[in-house]
Amino acid sequence: MSLPNCPQCQSEYVYEDGNLFICPECAHEFSQDDLNEQEEVVKDANGNVLNDGDTVTVIKDLKIKGTSNAVKVGTKVKSIRLVEGDHNIDCKIPGHGAMKLKSEFVKKV
Repeated sequence: MSLPNCPQCQSEYVYEDGNLFICPECAHEFSQDDLNEQEEVVKDANGNVLNDGDTVTVIKDLKIKGTSNAVKVGTKVKSIRLVEGDHNIDCKIPGHGAMKLKSEFVKKV
């Protein structure tokens, strides 16, 4: 079983002590339950927690792969759905259709 990296400093030298994981570099102590809670939280570019059904605004021009089109800054996206993976937002963008976005390129309205 491989041990997780430290959620605070990303150190790979974490060791197990009972039911806790301890990072020798930053002295952060965490449990498996803490890791599960952190994985489920999706935050926008400003650090606000996103939930299913939220409305967000795109903060950067995003090129659409395979086309010469782009999603422009300020585009409002309603009723997002959070999913697992690198592109963790499923949505329908007006004028572009169904798309997946990264949460780091949006802000909550």
